[in-house]
Amino acid sequence: MGTRADDGVIRARRWWGFDLAAAAGAADPRLRTAAGRAVLVWVPCFVLIGPRFASPALAIGAASLLSAVWLVSLRSAFDAVHLTLGEPVRCAVGTAMGLVGVSAVALWIPGMGMDLTTILALGAAVFALTTTWEVVARRVVGRRRVLVVGTSSRAEEVAAAVELEGHAYFTVVGAVGDEPGDAARIGTVDELSRIIDLQRPDLILLTDGESSTKALDRLLAVPRSSIKVIGLAHFFDHACGRIPLEDLKASWFMSVIHVWQRPYSRFAKRTFDVVSASVVLLLAAPFMLVIAGLIRLTSGPVVYRQTRVGEGGLQFTMHKFRTMRVDAEDGLPIFAQKQDPRVTRLGRLLRRTHADELPQLWDVLKGDMSVVGPRPERPEFIPMLEEAVPFFTRRLLVKPGITGWAQLRHDYASDCEGAAEKLSYDLWYLRHRTLAVDLAICAKTFASLFVRPGR
Repeated sequence: MGTRADDGVIRARRWWGFDLAAAAGAADPRLRTAAGRAVLVWVPCFVLIGPRFASPALAIGAASLLSAVWLVSLRSAFDAVHLTLGEPVRCAVGTAMGLVGVSAVALWIPGMGMDLTTILALGAAVFALTTTWEVVARRVVGRRRVLVVGTSSRAEEVAAAVELEGHAYFTVVGAVGDEPGDAARIGTVDELSRIIDLQRPDLILLTDGESSTKALDRLLAVPRSSIKVIGLAHFFDHACGRIPLEDLKASWFMSVIHVWQRPYSRFAKRTFDVVSASVVLLLAAPFMLVIAGLIRLTSGPVVYRQTRVGEGGLQFTMHKFRTMRVDAEDGLPIFAQKQDPRVTRLGRLLRRTHADELPQLWDVLKGDMSVVGPRPERPEFIPMLEEAVPFFTRRLLVKPGITGWAQLRHDYASDCEGAAEKLSYDLWYLRHRTLAVDLAICAKTFASLFVRPGR
């Protein structure tokens, strides 16, 4: 029997509608992260703006006002920008939004006395400090605890994927299920309430099976506001930036054309393609002339033309600087490889720097390709891949791209297994494509030239 104190706690929980202790425990890491962010935003505001005011009270008030603008902008960016794009991208979007807000404050509130140099210095400081803080906080105090409903082997798969691709945002605390012979699980579904009180998870991950259905019924009967429930495909979408093909159903593609899908019109996409391709072509023209001259010293054409499959299955001619020997295929189409022996010495350098793909900017201007999108496949491989990889042709719903999410997250696909893994990332892009995502992918592509050349 419970004591009167226990009864009082239960009545308090019923009155407030949630477990106060659980809520405090779950929110504590996030509160610490938010508090650290607020301090790191306020300090540069005070250092750069405070000396302009004679009164300490006015200096503190002005710094607090500006920091509030930055914090609201950062919070909005964190909500709008997908988690897997990374903290630098999310902080960059928040900083850009904050620059607009702070500029408006400087314009409309008399006495702020901020010039352009001060605003830009403030933006640079906020971006550097918040990016560093978010990365550290996520890895040290901000991990979200995940309880898997299913087998322990599935929990191990999820944990391995999170460590490899999830930027350490999540930690798997164990598996709950009714599968017989699973000695590694931490309990059964009948013990779910006790395990939740013990482990205090932030997310409950439901895998397919009777255990998940039973667990969902229990969670709906006694809902807990501090815990979120998510399916396997949506978890990998959120945590790892890919859509697992093993459990994917045809109904998932309804999310691509759903009424709530964020709009990214053809006009906006085409405008981005034309402007960015034109600018890069203009800047890269001298380098392209040098590359063409070096390739001319070897036997064979400078530009390599190849038939690829584009949007809607339509074929087009793609252009690249030649990086292989003239007799590389000898009439037989072969998958490209990471360390391809057919590549020339100059071609190896061009591939590592991706300079061989500069002629594809012309394909973008023609409208056959986009700057960002799935890599176009050769028509000779389509029947084989369509048979071996489920939903492979769904990547043809958008224009192929020079760079893309799959290219950033996966190496060359030299077989059907590699093509399936890249498709899981292409489907993520298909679901989440926006102008902000395209800009983030372009920025990450540029950074990868220095951090991970050849990727």
